[in-house]
Amino acid sequence: MKIAKLIGNSELRIEECPIPSPEPGFVVIKTVVSAVCGSEMHGYRGKGQESGNSGHEGAGIISALGAGVEGLREGDRVAASAVVGCMECDYCRKGQYTWCPNFKGYGSFHAEYFTVPARACNKLPDDLPWNVGVLVGGDGFGVPYHTSKKFAADNPKTVAIFGLGPIGLGSVILQSYLGRNVIGIDRSAPRLELAKRLGASSTILADGETDVVAAIREMTGGGADVCIEAAGSPITAKQCFKAVRTAGHVIFNGEQAAVELSPSDDFIRRDITATGSWFFHFSEFPEMVALWRKGLPVEKLITHTFPIERIGEAYKIMEGESGKVIIEY
Repeated sequence: MKIAKLIGNSELRIEECPIPSPEPGFVVIKTVVSAVCGSEMHGYRGKGQESGNSGHEGAGIISALGAGVEGLREGDRVAASAVVGCMECDYCRKGQYTWCPNFKGYGSFHAEYFTVPARACNKLPDDLPWNVGVLVGGDGFGVPYHTSKKFAADNPKTVAIFGLGPIGLGSVILQSYLGRNVIGIDRSAPRLELAKRLGASSTILADGETDVVAAIREMTGGGADVCIEAAGSPITAKQCFKAVRTAGHVIFNGEQAAVELSPSDDFIRRDITATGSWFFHFSEFPEMVALWRKGLPVEKLITHTFPIERIGEAYKIMEGESGKVIIEY
């Protein structure tokens, strides 16, 4: 089978290796589509990966079952979660794998076949297209959805999204679909244009000259109800706290190093809530499917599609101004 190998220094190659055999409790999936995540760019640009690749969003057809697997059969259409819990703790029993103290991560989904625990698989309904299934069955759209649930009860009117990579753009689609006034902030003019096409009411170019915080506060009459940090930058993290209204909510999506914040100025004296939001819950899959059936345009997040043989082009596109990039097999 073909598998992508991350070499590092912005290089990868396609290699041939044997089709995996399933261990007890595991399944082998014949890949139909996988999706490239922005988090993969770190290894792609850097040292690469000793074996396989960091692909962790994949969907396909079950081709083999390991011993003891129940509830699945060969030929089932499934999407795989890259984060899988122990299934013995209270969190796992609720389908909240990312909160399991003993969760494990799986990868190398950019391959013609890959293997994961059976409990990582959500069955795809027949009416769900592959390109949508891979996004709502993984963190491609799972992160924007899980993030939205952090402040859903507040029903905010204005949401400012800092960073318009695929995760930020996914939040643009979701928040605009929910009827909220969305402000997109990025340093890429093409991505700002894409955000507008996906539903952003307003955009701000972070060109180093524009006072982003002042612009948001002027647009909103005092600050956004919610600020989502999806850029992974200390600069935008601090801007979120200054751009959110008093008693507003800051959500962290972007992984980053330590950021200096003041408990008094950034939290206490303005009653600010700050929340982290990582990956998504396995149990949230049916909710996302239901939203898609009601009209949530998940597929608009996809801007490019490549066959596995051209995955190198897919990674280069992801470094620039794309939305979500899909690999077909």
